[in-house]
Amino acid sequence: MADGGKDIVHVAVGVIWRGGRLLIARRPERSHQGGLLEFPGGKVEPDESVQQALARELLEETAVTVMPEHLQPLIGIRHDYGDKEVFLDVWQALESAGDPHGVEGQPVFWLTPDELRASDFPAANRPIISAIRLPRQLAITGDVAGYGEAIDRCVLGVERQGPSLVMLRLPSLSLEAYTEVVERCLQRLPAVELLVHDRPELVGEFPVAGVHLSWRRAAVLSGRPVPEGHWFGVSCHNRDELAHAAAIGADYATLGPVLPTRSHPDAEGMGWERFAELANHAVLPVYALGGTAPELLDRAIKSGGQGIAGISWWWSTQSTEAT
Repeated sequence: MADGGKDIVHVAVGVIWRGGRLLIARRPERSHQGGLLEFPGGKVEPDESVQQALARELLEETAVTVMPEHLQPLIGIRHDYGDKEVFLDVWQALESAGDPHGVEGQPVFWLTPDELRASDFPAANRPIISAIRLPRQLAITGDVAGYGEAIDRCVLGVERQGPSLVMLRLPSLSLEAYTEVVERCLQRLPAVELLVHDRPELVGEFPVAGVHLSWRRAAVLSGRPVPEGHWFGVSCHNRDELAHAAAIGADYATLGPVLPTRSHPDAEGMGWERFAELANHAVLPVYALGGTAPELLDRAIKSGGQGIAGISWWWSTQSTEAT
């Protein structure tokens, strides 16, 4: 039972990929949230694993076959609709077979990630769309005193490690120097999505992907500081901060420190068990931050995270840890 006495409906949800597109269905008009789009799936029965339930539901609803062992966890979402509370247990499949069609008469079709609009889906599906579009690794710059060094290290790090999403966290730079870094990195790294840090006003001035706010900046907000269509992330450290980030419309959060870091080796991290507890109760994608590395990516995902965020695994040296 959920808090307040309502039953929690455990739903297995499938993000099924083929040729860069995703399998989408339209909910029957007579159903809950009827007429909206959805990722296919259905209720988990008491004698089933979530993977078994999803494979069964996909076959029954769309005639698509997936092997339970090929499913990968994407995100878990708890959402209270007022009349019911659901836990969406979302898994993705890169391999599937069969010609999809609506076995129960519902329309099914394929859409690219860019064609997914949150307003076309039930409210609980918005974090799924974010999780689909966000990469598994969020690279964060180390702090440096000069903008030229920041630009060179950023370019070198991208060339070596290939991150597709980079947060420009450079607190020692003046606004003028920071702006120069943004301009030059946009020119030299056209294939990389760049996030500005604690400077949401720059989102309107430059074609950056969005903004990431420290908890100090996010704590005083009551809504999104940037328009929809731009990423908005928040640094969080506990359950209450994650809840606030979701309430003000954040698309994702970082959570940590998970493990001790090079800059704070004596500071105890929350550990993977606590990270998993918090990430699995969050209603937005969560990156593990602090002491992470690419070899820990699978651990982060299996713990309910979107992936890893950090500095040391892509930045040559660092002087501060992201907070």
